[in-house]
Amino acid sequence: MSYTTHADLGGREMPGAIVPEPEAEPFHADWEGRAHALTLAMGANGSWNIDASRSARETLPTYARLSYYQIWLAGLEKLMAERSQVLPDEIAAGRMLHVPMPVRRVLHAADVPAVLAKGSATERPTTTPARFTVGQRVRTRAEQVKHHTRLPGYVQGKLGTVEHLHGMHVFADAHAQGLGEQPQWLYTVVFDGVDLWGAGAEPGLRVSVDAWESYLTEAA
Repeated sequence: MSYTTHADLGGREMPGAIVPEPEAEPFHADWEGRAHALTLAMGANGSWNIDASRSARETLPTYARLSYYQIWLAGLEKLMAERSQVLPDEIAAGRMLHVPMPVRRVLHAADVPAVLAKGSATERPTTTPARFTVGQRVRTRAEQVKHHTRLPGYVQGKLGTVEHLHGMHVFADAHAQGLGEQPQWLYTVVFDGVDLWGAGAEPGLRVSVDAWESYLTEAA
């Protein structure tokens, strides 16, 4: 089965300019705030996890044509449709037409501040020793995978240096596929800009990427 992510854009030549936006202005229209709220509310009911939701968004065939919250909304519709939680005629009508599917839990308005403040930790107890150490040279996995991954395309097959060990964390690749948490050691790996972009890289540029242990091998 093929898997195509439309969200791995780092290092690619993209049309148009990137326009920074003020951090204090998260929404440009009222519907964006509602899309954000819907996504959080549905994500809290236990039907899927955050990595599955990222997978749903990045595989949208219309990804490149959608705005940020349009991607969120389309991803939510996709996740819900796969579970028969919303059907095409309901989306077209803009209202519920069928008996709702049961969910594990419901996020009530009064509980939102506490739930958001608590967050969802991904660190898990250490069960194996780390394979790599700070200062060690490593090479990232070069081959493409047929599932969601958090390894950016522009660092695949590149040499880097381990800068920090973060302990064992939920492995996003497995989690997105519904294969359980499968915790692995997570490392910060630093890459020299020249190794990523060639001689045209900005002098002194260094790029840090958090990478799970299975993404890495010892540098030859």
